[in-house]
Amino acid sequence: MATRTIDKPALLAKYHAERDKRLRADGNDQYVEIAGDFAHFLDDPYTPRVERAPVTDHVRFAFVGGGFAGLCTGARLVEAGVTDVRIIEKGGDFGGTWYWNRYPGAQCDTASIIYLPLLEETGHMPTEKYAHAPEILEQSQRIGRTFGLYEKALFHTRVTEMTWDEAARVWVIETDRGDRFTADFIGMGTGPLHVPKLPGIPGLASFKGHSFHTSRWDYDYTGGDTHGAPLDKLRDKRVAIIGTGATSVQCVPHLARAAGTLYVVQRTPSSVDVRANAPIDPEWFAGVATPGWQRRWLENFALNVGMGGAPDDWVQDGWTDLSRRIRARVMALPPEQMTPEGMIAAYEDSDFEKMEEIRARAETIVNDPETAEKLKAWYRQLCKRPCFHDAYLQAFNEPGTHLVDTDGKGVERIDETGFWVGGKHYEVDCIIFASGFEVGTGHTRRAGFDITGVGGAKLSEAWADGMRTLHGLQVHGFPNAFLVQFAQAANFIVNVPHNWTETGSSVAAIVAHAGATGATRVDADAEAQAKWVELLLSGPGMMIGAPDCTPGYYNNEGQEPDPATRYAVGYPAGAVAFFKYMERWRNDGKFEGVVFE
Repeated sequence: MATRTIDKPALLAKYHAERDKRLRADGNDQYVEIAGDFAHFLDDPYTPRVERAPVTDHVRFAFVGGGFAGLCTGARLVEAGVTDVRIIEKGGDFGGTWYWNRYPGAQCDTASIIYLPLLEETGHMPTEKYAHAPEILEQSQRIGRTFGLYEKALFHTRVTEMTWDEAARVWVIETDRGDRFTADFIGMGTGPLHVPKLPGIPGLASFKGHSFHTSRWDYDYTGGDTHGAPLDKLRDKRVAIIGTGATSVQCVPHLARAAGTLYVVQRTPSSVDVRANAPIDPEWFAGVATPGWQRRWLENFALNVGMGGAPDDWVQDGWTDLSRRIRARVMALPPEQMTPEGMIAAYEDSDFEKMEEIRARAETIVNDPETAEKLKAWYRQLCKRPCFHDAYLQAFNEPGTHLVDTDGKGVERIDETGFWVGGKHYEVDCIIFASGFEVGTGHTRRAGFDITGVGGAKLSEAWADGMRTLHGLQVHGFPNAFLVQFAQAANFIVNVPHNWTETGSSVAAIVAHAGATGATRVDADAEAQAKWVELLLSGPGMMIGAPDCTPGYYNNEGQEPDPATRYAVGYPAGAVAFFKYMERWRNDGKFEGVVFE
């Protein structure tokens, strides 16, 4: 098949033009915090809240957040012999993002075999290449059961205060349920994908019809269920879904088949490549699942997407496809072009080629040429979270489904009966907000609390001029505390759970060493922390966010980053090198840079 010629200057001019029409001075402030009149959008529709007496005991380790970060850390602690672990979770069960995301069609977009954590430890075989939400939630619950993490867990509970008691060398934890208990160690895995947000559309509160956020899907209204049953209560309804990111890409096909009329309201199209989901063959899996299999697969994937030169690509998906293309182009360069500039040009050529294929896919699948044109993504593939789906573009061939493209401007306003775009009113019975989660807001706002360390210092104060940690894990002046996140660590965002299985091992090693040596206070050395940050800043910085990128949560909504943001970088040598470095660090028994007292 002939390859279409790419006019690079024209393509980059198009990228810039599409970016410019979407730039907004208010950046992250364009979104509405769900509070006050909008607080009902946070109600849990899945699990009834059970009243209980306040907890006033003591535990060895308390962890805030019952998603994969908390589950992986808890599991690694139990494996290391630390079984007195309590997880505090605002949802009604374990799962984190996957507790809340139960919208129709929800599934992981990284292969299950590497995305679902602790498969080997729990003995689970994923049923398909990209598991759907119920199976991901079940794996979360399976981890909880396997490692005994349910016994002391507190669900439907929000931490309000965490304060270090220097004299007693414990953390005092307080919650919105009246709990006040202590812990020798604490961990936080509050993540970026658990606080939903709403678009700041004028008149947002005036709509008199039904509305909900995709992270609190209302099956009582739509019919159907999280396992994919038809949304049969929508057959006579006029429905609008606002937002066309990864969530919308997955649930629009279900809405398109069910609703009488569906308006898909788009500000910026997603890039939607082939997913090619398929069941996993048990016989094939039995040959794969030899001791240590998942760690080998995790490393193989990380090497492939990180340009680390793995000889084979076991996962073979959309994430590794671009890396394979780039490697092939770089290796084909003549010696005189094997320069940083030459390799960047090879990367660009690969990306341009891939995105042209994705745009051509819209032309091939969508019957209406005008709709197909508006569904094309005019930016580099990694400017926004890439999407993969085999039914989203096809949904626009349904007679009742209509793309409402806002040409980058968004919805003008909402009134009692519907919404306005381009001076036209659309009357609807239901508005579904697929507007995602807070990512660019501050850590304290997303967590819902600050922590207080030595001398009454707040973490937000310690980070006023930028994040500073040792290994992205510990912060000087906040003893016996761990941050389970990826900044200043691997920064591996393609397969986030890989960060948690490795970081959990580091936390467990430190806590076990403290127990073995009788240490009651563990803190990052100030000088070691400063040197670690200095090392991080010597690297290339964030690779995402080219000047021609369309605004989104990957690039701070297109705004000039706050100076402090430059500290939110990863290990200069890459994710795999960081994981190997930390494995050596925790296994040599020296724990260099950490002070045990």
